[in-house]
Amino acid sequence: MHRLFLLLVFAAAPLQAQTAGPADPPLIERAVRDYIESQHLADPARMERALDPRLAKRTYWRKADGTEFIMQTDFAAMLKVAGTYNQDGSKFPAQPRVDIRILDVDQRVATVKLSADEWIDYMHLYKNQKGEWKIINVLWQYHDTARQASKK
Repeated sequence: MHRLFLLLVFAAAPLQAQTAGPADPPLIERAVRDYIESQHLADPARMERALDPRLAKRTYWRKADGTEFIMQTDFAAMLKVAGTYNQDGSKFPAQPRVDIRILDVDQRVATVKLSADEWIDYMHLYKNQKGEWKIINVLWQYHDTARQASKK
């Protein structure tokens, strides 16, 4: 009887008590792939699956007068990007570059580096109460940082 009670207690333990396990890296990679491949395939549902609704995606940008500022993109804008940016299929090569490196995982948080065709993204993900890994922060830049400027 005592063993059954312990089994029930452990089975009902909240997700917060769980630590990252061997199943987590593929789930983290899946979230990052959904993020980038949603742009390749013009699939906003995949982008939505990858992101936390409170996403903050940032980069530094230069105004036409040369002053820098931080440009921020949110969840809604990324869903729009996923649905429209590559709608005609011309924005990426036939075999897009996707290099995903999981830099660190500690229980329910992870840091990932995504190198894609034209840019690099550093991402923070967390594991939500449903056990899903979601991207909540992205800091990015072009490989060619001269492109980090307004066109005028």
